Amino acid sequence: MSDAELARLAEEHGVATTYEDWRGRRVHVPVDTLRHVLGSLGVDATSPRAALEEYWARQATRLLPPCLVARAGRAPQLPLPDLSRCWVEQSGGGWSEPGPHLPMGRHTLHVENGSVRQQAPLLVVPDRLDPRPGERRVWGLMAQLYSLRSRASWGMGDLRDLSELADWSARDLGADFTLVNPLHATEPVCPIEPSPYLPVSRRYSGPLNIRIEDIPEYAALEPAQREAVQRLARPLREHARTADLLDRDAVWDAKRAALMSLFQVPRTPAREAAFQSYLSREGATLVEYATWCALAEEHGRDYRAWPIELRDVAAHTVGAEALRRWPGVEFHRWLQWILDDQLAAAQAGARAAGMSLGIVHDLAVGVQPGGADAWMFADAIAPGVSVGAPPDEFNQRGQDWGQPPWHPVRLAQQGYAPFRQVLGQVLRHAGGVRMDHIMGLFRLWWVPEGASPDQGTYVRYDHEGMVGSLLLAAHEFDAAVIGEDLGTVEPWVRDHLGERGVLGTSVLWFERREDGSPRRPEEWRSDCLATVATHDLPPVASYLSAEHVELRDRLGLLNRSAAAERADAEAQVAAWRERLVELGLLDPDVDPLSEPGAVVAALHAYLVDTPARMIGVSLADVVGDRRMQNQPGTSDAYPNWRIPLTTAEGEPVLLDELMADPRLAEYARRALRPLIEPFYLESSP
Repeated sequence: MSDAELARLAEEHGVATTYEDWRGRRVHVPVDTLRHVLGSLGVDATSPRAALEEYWARQATRLLPPCLVARAGRAPQLPLPDLSRCWVEQSGGGWSEPGPHLPMGRHTLHVENGSVRQQAPLLVVPDRLDPRPGERRVWGLMAQLYSLRSRASWGMGDLRDLSELADWSARDLGADFTLVNPLHATEPVCPIEPSPYLPVSRRYSGPLNIRIEDIPEYAALEPAQREAVQRLARPLREHARTADLLDRDAVWDAKRAALMSLFQVPRTPAREAAFQSYLSREGATLVEYATWCALAEEHGRDYRAWPIELRDVAAHTVGAEALRRWPGVEFHRWLQWILDDQLAAAQAGARAAGMSLGIVHDLAVGVQPGGADAWMFADAIAPGVSVGAPPDEFNQRGQDWGQPPWHPVRLAQQGYAPFRQVLGQVLRHAGGVRMDHIMGLFRLWWVPEGASPDQGTYVRYDHEGMVGSLLLAAHEFDAAVIGEDLGTVEPWVRDHLGERGVLGTSVLWFERREDGSPRRPEEWRSDCLATVATHDLPPVASYLSAEHVELRDRLGLLNRSAAAERADAEAQVAAWRERLVELGLLDPDVDPLSEPGAVVAALHAYLVDTPARMIGVSLADVVGDRRMQNQPGTSDAYPNWRIPLTTAEGEPVLLDELMADPRLAEYARRALRPLIEPFYLESSP
């Protein structure tokens, strides 16, 4: 077998044979990786020459690509023979020529050349997302919602807590948005996966986020029934007054029991009409999702281990099982309606409090390989591989996120419909979306099943289709888009996203010049969300003391000595301290280890001095928390995504106390003062 032919076959299918690592070195992809990834794309690489010839022959008969994408106001580029005839079947009905007048949306292009007739989806998408008229710089808090408890929530932060955090930060502090972790759907049975970035579905939301008492039917319960519900909540509320790890299983067991009771309560005619309207809007997709939930309750969360006759969402046996379990299916449809209601209320409340954006939701990269989306959208997903990232400075062994990727061609052939459904869900009640690992719209790091993360390779996507789908959804819901574009990114990718009106993400600790020294504020880009860190990095108080080095060393995540790593970390902190002092933002006599709060304030004053259009402040830094929410590269070795919000001393922080306790509130205002004062001045008439 010729390696050159295998490489050519890989390149024809968008599979990288080499890549540049985080140090700028050229790395060659192993042959076994190329074979495996091609197999996941449906290409038999046993004989690369035969596979190439078959591919070329198939391409020669195609009049159209899998999907055409045109930007609004421009005619689609049609690579057709001169004698071809073509026309467009518009999404709203009717037929037209494929000219620049087509409305935005998903249409179907028909082509005829002699006896050959073909069709393909045609997306007409925005050229770019333009800022709203008069839009000014904005800032907001960033929170891991599950970690933010209140006296009334059931052991974890919920959508009422989100509403109250947004209202307080808007009215008292002048914030324009609240950015939260993904609120995607989790398992319907315990144990619950703790990572919000590894959901069973991005198409629907997680019932753990429901505030039970905000469901209108709760008010209709008899006193004894309400007391029974509150008995379920009390142990969870007691647990929330400690700094102990979050227990999602206990929360879901209690909430599920309460929700089952409320599901049985008769709805008023108006409520029933609203429920039926929601069901009609969601259609068959919601039935499929709810069916997966009902089946998972008996057969387990991984559909690949179900009886074989239930593994195909379109199978007749699946429909029969759904009918047999209809009360359970209806329960899960009802849960999504309740969530839709409470998500809408959170966004409406944030806007009413004065926020220009409101809630900014986070969209995870993917889903669990055996979950609901993987089952529902199986014909658009590549098997036998998972998404991850190559080795980088902070994760020197690479990462495997355990999520199946979209199949580039099959997704395009469907006009990106599954992806657009996911986008519609996250944007329906949002002022914006943060796209985790937005580079995945251009290329994704595929890791073959059973291989280590550093043995993967990049697979390309048609970015016009992926980015176009994103912009189309954002335009429909009038939402801002923030792309998490950290790590190894091809420079042209950032340029393309900037030209399309997508903001980037700039993290202070990573903003260094080529010689390693911190950039000056004026050297930052403007079209970005500027933050000090991310959820995958330590809070400021921990970063200043280099505690994260000891943690990663203890967990075996370093590729060099802890002493060398600590020396680098301390040098970076010293360089940033020097820059802050030079800019007059930090008193030179301040010791970062003994006065981390002063450094937190100085770092955010630095962000204010950048031209960044958005500034995000981690709630963990506002209260002085030290523990990381997530340590990449670990699963059970560190309690990822189970850390409640605490003070620097390790005392639990409840939302009520944060808003009312003078000591906590003053600490928060001191940390946020560099933001509050300049932003108030900027927004004044």
